[in-house]
Order: sequence, then structure tokens, then C-alpha cells
Amino acid sequence: MELILLQKVKNLGNLGDKVNVKPGYGRNYLVPQGKATAATAANIAEFEQRRAEYEAKANQQLAGAEARKAQFENASVTIKANASPEGKLFGSVGPRDIADAFTANGLALDKSEVVMGEGPIRHIGEFEVHVHLHADINTTVKVNVLADE
Repeated sequence: MELILLQKVKNLGNLGDKVNVKPGYGRNYLVPQGKATAATAANIAEFEQRRAEYEAKANQQLAGAEARKAQFENASVTIKANASPEGKLFGSVGPRDIADAFTANGLALDKSEVVMGEGPIRHIGEFEVHVHLHADINTTVKVNVLADE
């Protein structure tokens, strides 16, 4: 399936690139999310007419992500959870819990922006968690998990 990218997509391409992807990825993710459109002659012509508009929107999103990265530079959050005396949690701390804790502290964060490559946190302690704010912008934040008393 051949598509034109309307914004930068990680590991795929930049704005305006023609890419070949599997039909399911294009039909179920890229097109409904507004990240791409079919590479027909009419769509190519429309894209070239609106290219400046798409580039301005992409630059605005990048600037917004840069500003958010500055807010998250040395940010940390403390989460209390039920734990055993040995420090093992009853349950786990996942992306939703981390995003909710940062949002409660005044830093808006969506659960889809929290990247936990090793899975949820299952022990008390201090952890570094990656936050993916934009295709080019990533940062790390500290999450301190304490036993609930």
C-alpha cells in the first residue's frame, strides 16, 4: 500500500515522503490517525498545494514538544502503592499510574507517551522512565515508588 506521510512517523519517514507499508498498518493506523493519505494523483496534487500548511503544523508540534521537554527535564513524582515488607508490590505501577501522577502534579502527560520497555514497576524504589513526546523528542523522568503505610 503506497501512502504519502502528512507528518513525521518514527522509523518510517518524514513529512511528504511516499512510503510502502503493509495494508493493515496503513488502513488501521496511519490513515485514521491523520498521519498519512493514499498516494493517488489527486492526493499528491492536494498535498503539494497544502505543503506549507502541513510544514507549519509540524513545526508547531515540534516546538510544543520542545517546550514540554523543558518542563519534564528534572521532573520526578512519588507514587505510593501497597507493598510487602520485602518491597515487592501487590500489583504494579504502569504507564497509566505514572501519567496520572504527573497530571496531578500539574504536568500534563498522556499514558501513551510513557514508554516502559521492561514492563510495569513491581518493586519499591526509584526508577527512570522514558517519555516519548514527539517522533524526535524523548526524555526521562524519575518515578519514586514508596510503600503505602
